[in-house]
Amino acid sequence: MDLRNIAIIAHVDHGKTTLVDAMLRQSGTFRANQQVAERVMDSNDLEKERGITILAKCTSVQWKDTRINIVDTPGHADFGGEVERILSMVDGVVVLVDAAEGPMPQTKFVTGKALALGLRPIVVINKVDRGDARPHQVHDEVFDLFAALDADDDQLDFPTLFAVGRDGWADDSLEGPRKDLSTLFDLIVRHVPEPEHDLTAPFSMLATTLEADPYLGRVLTGRIHSGTVKLNQSVKSLSRDGVLIEQFRIAKILAYRGIERMALDVAEAGDIVAVSGMTKTTVADTICAAEVTEALYSQPIDPPTLAMTFAVNDSPLAGQEGDKVTSRVIGTRLMREAESNVAIHIRETDSKDAFEVAGRGELQLGVLIEQMRREGFELSISRPRVLFKIDEATGERLEPVEEVFIDVDEEYSGVVVEKMSMRKAEMTGMKPSGGGKLRVTFLAPSRGLIGYHGEFLTDTRGTGLMNRMFHGYVPYKGPIEGRRNGVLISNGQGETVAYGLWYLEERGPLFLGAGVKVYEGMIIGEHSRGNDLEVNCLKAKQLTNIRTTSKDEAVRLTPPRRMSLEQAIAYIDDDELVEVTPKSIRLRKRLLDPNERKRASRQKES
Repeated sequence: MDLRNIAIIAHVDHGKTTLVDAMLRQSGTFRANQQVAERVMDSNDLEKERGITILAKCTSVQWKDTRINIVDTPGHADFGGEVERILSMVDGVVVLVDAAEGPMPQTKFVTGKALALGLRPIVVINKVDRGDARPHQVHDEVFDLFAALDADDDQLDFPTLFAVGRDGWADDSLEGPRKDLSTLFDLIVRHVPEPEHDLTAPFSMLATTLEADPYLGRVLTGRIHSGTVKLNQSVKSLSRDGVLIEQFRIAKILAYRGIERMALDVAEAGDIVAVSGMTKTTVADTICAAEVTEALYSQPIDPPTLAMTFAVNDSPLAGQEGDKVTSRVIGTRLMREAESNVAIHIRETDSKDAFEVAGRGELQLGVLIEQMRREGFELSISRPRVLFKIDEATGERLEPVEEVFIDVDEEYSGVVVEKMSMRKAEMTGMKPSGGGKLRVTFLAPSRGLIGYHGEFLTDTRGTGLMNRMFHGYVPYKGPIEGRRNGVLISNGQGETVAYGLWYLEERGPLFLGAGVKVYEGMIIGEHSRGNDLEVNCLKAKQLTNIRTTSKDEAVRLTPPRRMSLEQAIAYIDDDELVEVTPKSIRLRKRLLDPNERKRASRQKES
């Protein structure tokens, strides 16, 4: 049977997963009456809630006499570690671009990786039914993007289709019949080469993704590079530099057939399969027959740029809402994450109760914290900090910078440019992007962007769009002003009282309402001035038998300012922590005792 391996790559929210849904339906993967979830490939709860793809997933469809293995890849640069590895499994890519927004940063990031590997793209301009669609202009922008990414002549001679993934059609032209996706299927079979495979050579495959299965143990997915593999066959695994890791028997071979995984007895070169039976082998290792001595080449992964400290929750309310609270279970969970996610690095700190977790960005680390929280963990999280590098030639300190693409209404462009320049960002371009919006591009230090997204949405009244991608390292740009306001800190433990909070509203916005458990050192609001202020939020009204002439008015509190996990992590200062439990997100001072805080600030000043 003919075989094709393709990846679908695009910017977040341009419709990859919806298009794959339509391909599965039209290839007969689902029965006509089968009930399946919308965006069936976004399988975990966080993906469904956020509407984004976090983990790369494989599926396959049968079109006439050809089986097409499809990999749906994440669209966020934070999950780029997934994308780079996936591209080494496929022979072609479908680049999906929104007909209104055009090629966005993530399109550029992933497409650059695909072109460097020599993959020939198929371009699908999606959502051409949008009111502000500009498909022909977008087609020209895609060509310019490929040229800027040093595409060769073959890659620049790419076929283009116009589509509406939600309605399940794709055509060569906008005037086409708009019936189904047969044009796309036929183009994939024609344009994407068959996988190169040598069935006579010894078996070898590169492990690309790892998952833990409660029944099978470690399951590694990858593409078979050469030869055939049989159930119970004796194999070995080699690290990237060719060192033997372990020898084991193949306990299970699973192949993707539609959205199901089917057990096979034999698998051949060119196919994408999952195997189990190993205990130590991980991502980027080569699984091969005993006679193979050299490991397969695996794509190097971009280094992490941000780090946070994950520590045991030591607040007075610790252990009341979660059941995983010790450093041992936290460490085990983090090590398991680092095995399957090669873009994350875990390091033990001097304190045995804390671990340094380094990753690609705030979103990636925020997703990890949210997953752990839902699994019953309690954690204390520090403010994210940027990882610097030292230039070996000059000894100069280098910091990561990101390319930032901002689409904003013209009336808000002034405040955005001003705020970005305060964060040491350099503007590299400004052009109209249609519909009265401007597209402004900057090169900004990663540390200046920590916590800016919430402020950006406020400044643009929720209408602005900001996308970022890692650009490189530049010499340190100097100090950047942090948060201007101090915080309101509870001076006691108990439950907040409406009467006490009512008197505090004039001091600044509050983060919580009445009847909430607090403790000494917990942050309950933002001070309207630059200094921190300890306040009594437990103060109740004195009940006496003296009546006043004016009627006691009912206390009406302003609704508190609730923060999401990402907002809380971005908001805190260096001497503060976010306490994360399955039910609550609390802000607190690192040192809860006021005397210890004063002592620490005096030491810092001296």
